[in-house]
Amino acid sequence: MIVDLLWCFWEYFQTGLFAVGGGLATIPFLEGMAKRHHDWFSLEELRNFVAISESTPGPIGINIATYAGHRIAGPLGSVVCVFALVLPAFIIMVIVAKMLQKFKNSTLVNNAFYGIRPATTALILWAVISTFKEVLIDIDALSSLGSFFTAIDIKNLILFAVILAASLIFKKLHPIVFIATGAAAGIIFAL
Repeated sequence: MIVDLLWCFWEYFQTGLFAVGGGLATIPFLEGMAKRHHDWFSLEELRNFVAISESTPGPIGINIATYAGHRIAGPLGSVVCVFALVLPAFIIMVIVAKMLQKFKNSTLVNNAFYGIRPATTALILWAVISTFKEVLIDIDALSSLGSFFTAIDIKNLILFAVILAASLIFKKLHPIVFIATGAAAGIIFAL
């Protein structure tokens, strides 16, 4: 148990340190974690973590760390993973807050932030593409059968398109409406 907690701390500390851009930017790191630590959680379970974390209040990264930590080592695992995930940001923000006043007009600092924004966007886009492939396209079926159309999950694709269109049309509706609609559709599809 202690070894698992130490590994959890190390893995989530690294994730918190390098996943610049928020919770969705942690997904590529968590995918690597799932591949390295099969006994912690699978890629399929990670997709469930993301779905649950997106549909509950709070930052997605914290929610995923809480959920995954609980899966790995119970309530103490949740505490360790969340603490490890936020600790790098806390340390960095304390340092940045002290130094930013001193270097706020620095060209070097402004150029660094200019480069960080597209890097962050790339990490978030990777999370979107990865989730898209996992939910809407069966990569194994695509590689074994060779037909794109047999690898598409038609029900999920239709649900995705309907909810995307509805969210664009009904922008003022709370996101929970779309999440609840997706959950209801999932129950109906499973019948």
